[in-house]
Amino acid sequence: MISQFFVLSQRGDNIVFRDYRGEVQKGSTETFFRKVKFWKEDGQEEAQAPPVFNVDGVNYFHVKVAGLLFVATTRVNVSPSLVLELLQRIARVIKDYLGVLSEDSLRKNFVLVYELLDEVIDFGYVQTTSTEVLKSYIFNEPIAVDAARLPPLGPAAIFMQGSKRMPGTAVTKSVIANEPAGRKREEIFVDIIEKISVTFSSSGYILTSEIDGTIQMKSYLSGNPEIRVALNEELNIGRGGRSLYDYRSSSGSGAVTLDDCNFHESVRLDSFDMDRTLTLVPPDGEFPVMNYRMTQEFRPPFRVNALIEEAGNLKAEVIIKVRAEFSSSITANTIVVQMPLPKYTSRATFELEPGAVGQAADFREVSKKLEWSLKKIVGGSENTLRAKLTFSQESHGNITKESGPVSMTFTIPMYNASGLQVKYLQIAKKSSSYNPYRWVRYVTQANSYVARL
Repeated sequence: MISQFFVLSQRGDNIVFRDYRGEVQKGSTETFFRKVKFWKEDGQEEAQAPPVFNVDGVNYFHVKVAGLLFVATTRVNVSPSLVLELLQRIARVIKDYLGVLSEDSLRKNFVLVYELLDEVIDFGYVQTTSTEVLKSYIFNEPIAVDAARLPPLGPAAIFMQGSKRMPGTAVTKSVIANEPAGRKREEIFVDIIEKISVTFSSSGYILTSEIDGTIQMKSYLSGNPEIRVALNEELNIGRGGRSLYDYRSSSGSGAVTLDDCNFHESVRLDSFDMDRTLTLVPPDGEFPVMNYRMTQEFRPPFRVNALIEEAGNLKAEVIIKVRAEFSSSITANTIVVQMPLPKYTSRATFELEPGAVGQAADFREVSKKLEWSLKKIVGGSENTLRAKLTFSQESHGNITKESGPVSMTFTIPMYNASGLQVKYLQIAKKSSSYNPYRWVRYVTQANSYVARL
């Protein structure tokens, strides 16, 4: 049972607010934002607020989507996972109807957003979060927002940057809006999004590796035709006794072994065991066709090596090397490398490689972290950062133990580490001239990419 729902910007501006039951006092938005912004934990100055917390008897639940804070409040004891899932689904429904999820689009379409919220939740009780079901009750048309001015916020947005094969409106169309001429463009998007977690030992060996993947689909097909999605024929579910060190390339050659997977309720698995084909009638909006997990060792996209050693009285030197292990035809974007330094570090100077473009290094004095950002890394290349540290006091212990580990975030379009591929996307034909556009895209992101010192 939800008492209030609201959406805040990163600055704390209230964009959307709906009080369903009148049980929570006014000013809850200010209370929530103040608590999140100045959250302190165990003496840490920059601690991050948990997704669920209680203030003065009010439970606050929040998720961050596309740079916006989606928040629900209640005074009763409800399942946190249920409310957090509800917030994610509300964000997805709003994005399906607006086309673009941003502060600007919410403000321009506030009438449509409130109409959606009143249908999704009634007097605090959830009614439906189905984009398709809601179509029967929604009568307002969305006001289009220029997507070119928006910052890329999600994994799918990277396909809009300089890709000649992808239309500019790829992921920014509403499910209820037509083309300017009044006709609907027939197209379907399938995204294979993988988030990888890897831990390297100090000598560069892989200690743990895991892939959390999802096959996302967004359909703009009229009449809801049946779709067949074919995956790798040599796809195994469960270990099945295969070697843990069966390296594969991202081209998808060889067998792919997933630990486990689950499917959307609309997916029929009649022929999945025989030929690894999924059959479904896609509902409106964006939805996950399949979620999967893989812990079998795979070839990591980056090798990270880091070293810190003393270089005289009250001084030390750090060397970080990042090597891209993928093909030179692939480019990684928005790479950030971070390394915690000893607490008594007072200053850091950096030395980048000669000719380095789109790179910057900084020392975060409050959190005592080294941060190295790279705009892009081309496959097969190696990048090195050198840093000279100055300490405010002598080290009385092992300097290596007081530093690190090195963590890394990145996004790699058109690359997937598991080797899982969509071999073909078949759409039931209505007529001989019916040939909708099909877009299949891959993206890999870092979930937890860590190298120990």
